[in-house]
Amino acid sequence: MAFDLQPCLKGDLVELRPLRAGDRDALYAVAADPLIWEQHPAKSRCEPEGFDRFFDESLASGGALLVLDAATQQVIGSSRFHGYDPEAREIEIGWTFLARRYWCGPYNRALKRLMLEHAFQFVDSVVFLVAPENLRSQRAMEKIGGVRDGVRADSRGVESFVYRITRVGLRVL
Repeated sequence: MAFDLQPCLKGDLVELRPLRAGDRDALYAVAADPLIWEQHPAKSRCEPEGFDRFFDESLASGGALLVLDAATQQVIGSSRFHGYDPEAREIEIGWTFLARRYWCGPYNRALKRLMLEHAFQFVDSVVFLVAPENLRSQRAMEKIGGVRDGVRADSRGVESFVYRITRVGLRVL
């Protein structure tokens, strides 16, 4: 069975579906908040040109997902599967952002739970790359059981912390 990088996933709090070209405006309405990107290395994603680059890369990736509030069906963010390695039985989850009103609550956990449950049908290990200056994302990874496991270059060649969750180490989110 092949890994479906753009599944439709439904939970009590969030729903995920493949990102489409027509989602640009609704997703930019979320991404335009500069506080979302204040600790992120790509701070320009809150500006139209920076967001357009990010959005076009997301579409081209073949693994980008739109995140919806399950109750309202409003767009609240996005995430992505990337770098599936069937031999290593590993995949990356990243490029995740949520509207600020969904921070510090159960939404990120619900989003990651859906993505991890899907991924663990195909892999034994999921990695997340987090910039050293992004303390907020580091704390979020630790809250969902991510274990810091070294350093590696991200897709831009920038050194990032590797956080890993394994099927064996997965705890209930």
